Amino acid sequence: MTVAVSSRPPTTGMVVGALAFELVATAALAGPIALPGCPESCGDVQVPYPFGVGHGCFHEGFNLTCDETQHPPKLLLGDDVEVLDISLPDCTVRIQRKISWSQHAEFNGSWSVPAPDGPLRVASARNSFVAFGCNTVATLIPYSTQGPPNFASICAAVCADTLSGSSCSGVGCCRTSIAPFGTDIPSYGIQVRHLEEQAGEDTRAVFIVDQDWFSRNEAEMVTNFSKLVRPSDYGGVAVVMVDTIPAVLEWSLDLISDEGLFVLSPTGPRSSDFRCLSSNSFSYIIDGNYDRRRCNCSHGYEGNPYIGDGCQDIDECQLPDIYPCHGTCINVPGTYRCSSKKSISSLPGLITIIAISAGFGLLFALLGVTKIINKLKQRREKNLRQKIFRRNHGLLLQQLISSNKDIAERTKIFSIDELEQATNKFDKNRILGGGGHGTVYKGILSDQHVVAIKKSKIVVQREIDQFINEAVILSQTNHRNVVKLFGCCLETEVPLLVYEFISNGTLSYHLHGQSENPLSWKDRLRIALETARAIAYLHSAASVSVFHRDIKCANILLTDALTAKVSDFGASRSISTDEIEVLTAIQGTHGYLDPEYYYTSRLTEKSDVYSFGVILAELLTRIKPVFSSHSSEGKSLASHFVSMIKDCRLSDIIDPQIIEEGGAEDAEVIARLAEACLSLKGEERPTMRQVETTLEYVQGLKVHPKSQMTRISQNAPNDESYNENKGNEGTRLYSLEKEFIQSSEIPR
Repeated sequence: MTVAVSSRPPTTGMVVGALAFELVATAALAGPIALPGCPESCGDVQVPYPFGVGHGCFHEGFNLTCDETQHPPKLLLGDDVEVLDISLPDCTVRIQRKISWSQHAEFNGSWSVPAPDGPLRVASARNSFVAFGCNTVATLIPYSTQGPPNFASICAAVCADTLSGSSCSGVGCCRTSIAPFGTDIPSYGIQVRHLEEQAGEDTRAVFIVDQDWFSRNEAEMVTNFSKLVRPSDYGGVAVVMVDTIPAVLEWSLDLISDEGLFVLSPTGPRSSDFRCLSSNSFSYIIDGNYDRRRCNCSHGYEGNPYIGDGCQDIDECQLPDIYPCHGTCINVPGTYRCSSKKSISSLPGLITIIAISAGFGLLFALLGVTKIINKLKQRREKNLRQKIFRRNHGLLLQQLISSNKDIAERTKIFSIDELEQATNKFDKNRILGGGGHGTVYKGILSDQHVVAIKKSKIVVQREIDQFINEAVILSQTNHRNVVKLFGCCLETEVPLLVYEFISNGTLSYHLHGQSENPLSWKDRLRIALETARAIAYLHSAASVSVFHRDIKCANILLTDALTAKVSDFGASRSISTDEIEVLTAIQGTHGYLDPEYYYTSRLTEKSDVYSFGVILAELLTRIKPVFSSHSSEGKSLASHFVSMIKDCRLSDIIDPQIIEEGGAEDAEVIARLAEACLSLKGEERPTMRQVETTLEYVQGLKVHPKSQMTRISQNAPNDESYNENKGNEGTRLYSLEKEFIQSSEIPR
């Protein structure tokens, strides 16, 4: 059997398609398609970047060669694969591949793109899988690194006694679409099997082909293949008119490895954080894979989006068949305008104008009504906020802030809109923690200042009064070891406090949590001294004293530098300097609560001293204020600590880390100080000023330990002189503050 092979000229459809593309291309302003100094074509085929011929003319993986020994020159991909054309808008490359014929009944083969490791892949949507042969089953299987394939393309062809027909519909020839395996399939395996047990030596061919091209040439190929299968019917000579066929490949860019093709947009935000090199271009993802990208010119532009100034404006006025205009066509960048010369004088045209005008009038009326409703709604919300603001004594707080310049500079009254924006509408993910009097959120103000925002847990009058109480106390407090209040919001049923954000957690966490870096004895001494200074300042440094009433490790915040900040003044009480105690409902935390205050309801400054004594015991032992022992549950650290000191067993409960750091001598002094603070009778406890002085001596090692403990029993320094020395740390307006607090206690 003899096979005569001849090549075939391009079909009419291919010529028409090329002319249509050329027409659109010429409508754009002439722009570069290749890098400067690089050839833009090889023979009749254009070579746009990222493809290129020659060193420095292509992006990695897109190199081509131009065989100029042939006439006309041929553009080659790899060594022998001819490139027919390259489409930038479709990101496709059409290549010419030879048909492999076989006379074996069964065989295995493969079909791969040139340079499988490169960016080119088989365009499954643009190709068909075709098999020629009698009683043949052909299977196309993808080679993938993702594991065994889930899909395969299969077609079967049978032969009757007489071959006839002009379509590839299963008689001597079959075709099927290629299953969409994705954009990362460069190679396929091909399996050919015979339908019958005994197969003859018939001629067979299996290949991947451009489905558009095959549809145009299907009848001719089927007819010629019939001559090849049954050559005896045609004088013993089979003639095949086509020995090569086109196939379509596609490419995409890897956002990571091809990052040189992408730059940040200089013109502002776009659909993607990246865009292609040319202006008036954009990038888009492939098959939902963010890392796989392609570029295209924006609407109204044509050219090469992969190089600078590659996308040029289309002159739509030169293409009236594609961009119709029944008037004067005016080309503008990216589009065109069409100004009509005709005037509407007919009745139907007049009715159309009236109908359109009426429609717009109704639309504007609806928009106006909607706007009025929104305005009324906003006004009602504003009135409600003002009502709540007055009910929460916001006017009095404004008067208090405006009457003192120092307070006005430190404290601001925020609107609820500002705080909702700062906390993303009080998102749960912004919650930092919760105390006894509210939940704390992390917020970022409009000036990018990070703050902590406290919101009451329950909308009851008692909680509101506590928040107002904390606001008035902190607004007039200016001490480096007291948490700083930035302002508050009284426009809601639940008042909000805005204070400085302390990022390093609480003293309780560092003592009893699982911190990777335990506090050193030196840091514990300094934290104790700073806390004592803050409490002493609250007790004695102003005309109106403040009893905190909830001193505990959880209310002592630490900065990144481990500076102590006393917080949570929701339970605090302010009294004038001529008062030494106040009768009030019991409030505090179990384990820190003063027993004398608990049984008598008489709150004095010595109640805070007792709570501070518990903190000193925690710093020495790293034991929680209420702990479980083998003999009992819920044992008090205060009573256990005092008992161990009296039995001369301090070394049994002291933190071993203190001994290792050489702080045993100082620890004994601090233990005696804690014992004095934990006295059951308030009159036997030292004042916070005396505690502060003793801690200063211990930290500075200014006196012998015995003399340090002697000072505890001495009289406190004169409060007036202390007020004079510390008065510059804070300013209080007694009359306004008292009026504000009294007003918050009036039933509503």
